[in-house]
Amino acid sequence: MSNELFDKGILGKIEEELKAYVGNEGKLYDASKHLLFAGGKRIRPYLAVLTYMLKKDNIEEVLSPAVAVELIHNYTLIHDDIMDNDDERRGKPTVHVVYGVPMAILAGDLLYAKAFEAITKIKDSKKAYEVLKVLARACVEVCEGQAMDMEFENYFPSMDEYFEMISKKTGALIVASVEIGAIMADCNEEERKALIEYAKRIGMTFQIQDDVLDLIGDKKTIGKPVGSDIREGKKTLMVIHAMETLDEDKKKRLLEILGNENATDEEVKEAIEILSDSIEYAKELMKKATEEAKEYLKIFDKEKRKKLEDIADFIINRIY
Repeated sequence: MSNELFDKGILGKIEEELKAYVGNEGKLYDASKHLLFAGGKRIRPYLAVLTYMLKKDNIEEVLSPAVAVELIHNYTLIHDDIMDNDDERRGKPTVHVVYGVPMAILAGDLLYAKAFEAITKIKDSKKAYEVLKVLARACVEVCEGQAMDMEFENYFPSMDEYFEMISKKTGALIVASVEIGAIMADCNEEERKALIEYAKRIGMTFQIQDDVLDLIGDKKTIGKPVGSDIREGKKTLMVIHAMETLDEDKKKRLLEILGNENATDEEVKEAIEILSDSIEYAKELMKKATEEAKEYLKIFDKEKRKKLEDIADFIINRIY
């Protein structure tokens, strides 16, 4: 593997494998490709491949289950955008904006079905069954997490509820990616448990960093207006922390701006300023989780685990 964090050779193979599942002609396939090839990071299939490479090096064996996770991830994004009525993702119009809601729903469903088709390509039936179990559980958890996130619109969740929500909505597919790599590489029980703990932590930091970037990122690089979570009234870690720690005046002012779709840029800036201590809290939490994640990898060969350690660092240092 090259010294770069994202090995172009591996990413190229992931792209080729993805194309094989959505290569047909017609509007349905055009709609399903619209988001799939709009510039995602491919962090989930890449994690599956890197995990596999801890023990084995025939990466052709892990490609189809690795892309199964990416297909499911993109299915969730298409449906998520419909639920949230979002017009833009990755700096481009969302699938339902271009193709209409009914076709977008179908495009998501197609990607979901194709993920299970990808699993049928696993030659070892015992491994295929194990991968299927992991992926089915992850799909259930993503739905549960999304439902929790929607319910948070009606009340203020506790910190524990928030962590449960992100462990399902965002963490489940990241854990599944790593577990799938471990299954395909014949990792033992101890190794698999350590990898799950690693993945749980990077899954958590992935979502928290997303929420931090919404407040302090750059519009061009994150592909959406900075502070959109404030206008939408999203109950992020920072908002929950602020509600538990701010004095009454600041809390009152934050609540006046939070969820106000017509909030001015100045008001959004003010809300971000009010949240500054909570943003620092989030950064510290991510730093600690990243160190713990890397600690769990210590049971593996130093050279082989390096890329997984680098991914953990990339997640909290990324700007998009």
